[in-house]
Amino acid sequence: MKIGFIGLGIMGESMSENIIKKHDDKVYVNDHKREQVEKLAKVGGIPCSDNIEVAKNADVIITMVPTSAHVKEVYETILPYIDETKICIDMSTIDPSVSVECANMIKAKGGQFADAPVVKSKPAAIDGTLGVLVGCDEELYPVIEPILKYMGCNTIRMGDNGMGITMKICHNALVAAIQNGVNETLGLAQSLGISVDDFATAVSYGGAGNFYLQSQKENLKNHNWTTAFSLENENKDLGICQRLAAQQGKEMPGLQVCKSVFEKGMEMGMAKGDFRATYKIVNGIED
Repeated sequence: MKIGFIGLGIMGESMSENIIKKHDDKVYVNDHKREQVEKLAKVGGIPCSDNIEVAKNADVIITMVPTSAHVKEVYETILPYIDETKICIDMSTIDPSVSVECANMIKAKGGQFADAPVVKSKPAAIDGTLGVLVGCDEELYPVIEPILKYMGCNTIRMGDNGMGITMKICHNALVAAIQNGVNETLGLAQSLGISVDDFATAVSYGGAGNFYLQSQKENLKNHNWTTAFSLENENKDLGICQRLAAQQGKEMPGLQVCKSVFEKGMEMGMAKGDFRATYKIVNGIED
């Protein structure tokens, strides 16, 4: 089974590299940045000149691109080359309604489609330990699960098309709420003389223990804002969550607080920086 991977950015680069290293057949790759294509070619990927070349050659076409508009553009471009022999897996984080629209588009041509966004960030993408949240037809899941496990150690089918990405949006909104709680309470603790290390250890002893703090404490302590997951991408995801909540008539005041922090970061020119840099915004730190 030949695999194609479109979108070789921060996450896609490492995800596709894991497929190349672990899969026993050809892996075709493409990205609008040619240097990324060349980088993956050096580890065994087959470089393609455009997305159509990927679609023509691959049995399974995986996409990992930034926005709803990008995903829709990719699938509209490759649609003439989709038939009953093709499986499409979109691993991007986009609006669920757009994901379902793409699924219907592919299925109308006889192909199969799954939304399979990932959780965790760059280090897990490198290690192949991402979590993968899947929305697809029940019979498709066991077919694609071995491929998803090249990239992630935990995979779960959430339901039909659109449910994987819906869960991802809920997940990222929860991460933002946890992050904001860490930002505020850690900032207060430090102002009162408690170190980051002691704060993290004490939190781990009780009900407030969380993966975000444990995985980011060294970066927060050392003011390392190197981008693993951009502030603009999390801001995008929170915007999608706001729209979903509005559609369901759900009040989410905590979400509004988090979104306001990220909007401030966007206004301050921090879009391309890591989303953990919201710590600076909440605590008025300049460095």
